[in-house]
Amino acid sequence: HRVLLWTRLPGAGADGEPADVVLGQPDFTTEGARAAGRGPEAGFHLPTAALIVDGTLLVADAWHHRIAGWTTVPTASGTPPDFVLGQPDPRAIEPNRGGPVDAHTLYWPYGLAWIDGLLWVADTGNRRVLGWHGLPREDRPADLVLGQPSFRDNAENRGGPLGADSFRWPHALAGGAGGFYVADAGNHRVLGWRETPRADRPADFALGQTGLAVGFESQYAPQSATTLRFPYGAAVCDDRLAVADTANNRILLWPEPPTATAAPAGLVLGQESFQGNGENRWKAVAADTFCWPYGIAWNGGLLAVADSGNNRVMIWEEEHHVSRRTRPH
Repeated sequence: HRVLLWTRLPGAGADGEPADVVLGQPDFTTEGARAAGRGPEAGFHLPTAALIVDGTLLVADAWHHRIAGWTTVPTASGTPPDFVLGQPDPRAIEPNRGGPVDAHTLYWPYGLAWIDGLLWVADTGNRRVLGWHGLPREDRPADLVLGQPSFRDNAENRGGPLGADSFRWPHALAGGAGGFYVADAGNHRVLGWRETPRADRPADFALGQTGLAVGFESQYAPQSATTLRFPYGAAVCDDRLAVADTANNRILLWPEPPTATAAPAGLVLGQESFQGNGENRWKAVAADTFCWPYGIAWNGGLLAVADSGNNRVMIWEEEHHVSRRTRPH
């Protein structure tokens, strides 16, 4: 129930570098939801994503059903947020503000992204993605919704069959000039739009499935470059896509922007081949293994993976191009 900040990136081989700042707790040794019972004003309950945009820090405080925001990145531990989205004030923590879903409310917001001048939130419990034009620095309603016919709807897969315009469990977002992606974890797929949507509309293609109306979990068979199981994370760097294929204990990478359904990944990290999916390759934990990789970030030639089952963050430094082997720190 905390967010850790490092003021500089640890160098190669500097494993175990301590963090400089902790948020959500008064110090580095305290644990527990709501700052160990001190209250939600400065505490978290299962923070799942963090994002910095133009010096503003945003944290998806998922089980408080809100986005916590700091207008400048804090330099002191325990600093309370300056504003929240999804709740009327920093003390409120009810899903959907204790009422019906609408453009002001959130229910388990797990993912955050800044794409094409919009703040995007994966409002997971409401089975939708919300977008704000510009960066909100105070509570205000979302400007657009994906995955539902209106702001007042939140049924799984729109209350009907799985389709190109519905979500079961949207968990993460990523995008750039090469496309816009939503990791629809509950349907075992990543939905892709060739351009960033400006209103609710169907996706153009799906990764991890053979069609836009398919949500099959490939559980008891060898995996491949075209399958996904509970993809919880996604990231884009220079139009290249990385997906945390969480239940398959691997990271899949597309060196070129995918544009068609079932487009195969070009590289796998964490497994010896595209067919493998074992936790830590069914061996001891190592520098090239994962157990339930949950979150992923990719920027400036560095790929960071929250390897949640192994209680660590792994960092790779690119060597010229993603299609070449990278070495973990």
